[in-house]
Amino acid sequence: MSIGATMTLDASTLQLGQASALPQSPEEARLDRVPNPHAGTDYLARFTCPEFTSICPVTGQPDFGILVIDYLPGDWLVESKSLKLYLGAFRNHGAFHEDCTVNIGKTLVELLQPKWFRIGGYWYPRGGIPIDVFFQTGEPPKGLWLPDQGVAPYRGR
Repeated sequence: MSIGATMTLDASTLQLGQASALPQSPEEARLDRVPNPHAGTDYLARFTCPEFTSICPVTGQPDFGILVIDYLPGDWLVESKSLKLYLGAFRNHGAFHEDCTVNIGKTLVELLQPKWFRIGGYWYPRGGIPIDVFFQTGEPPKGLWLPDQGVAPYRGR
């Protein structure tokens, strides 16, 4: 996987249901996956992180954005608590918007092996210019209901 994030396959070792400290970096984070109980059914799963933060690698100033993660699960689902902790670990991580967004996408694709995946990173302005970053694994499957990600183009969001 890109930025650290080891995976767990044994349900008895999940972070869910136990105290878990926020990792200090994405490299220290652990993403858990669980079996998809509807692996034979096509449906869209969405996670929205409206308060994503990372650090500018040049200035050290905080960057803020909204992440919207959509995927068509295969055999695996990402466990939401581990995802929350993984995304929270970026608070101390210095990377450009493009790097954060694409690395999160690639890490989740590697972990979950979904039938289809996309992530939208809607970043607040840096130097007066908002940067929006999008990554997906290809065309969405025909017949998959794919709602708009619901984040307006920048106008003071």
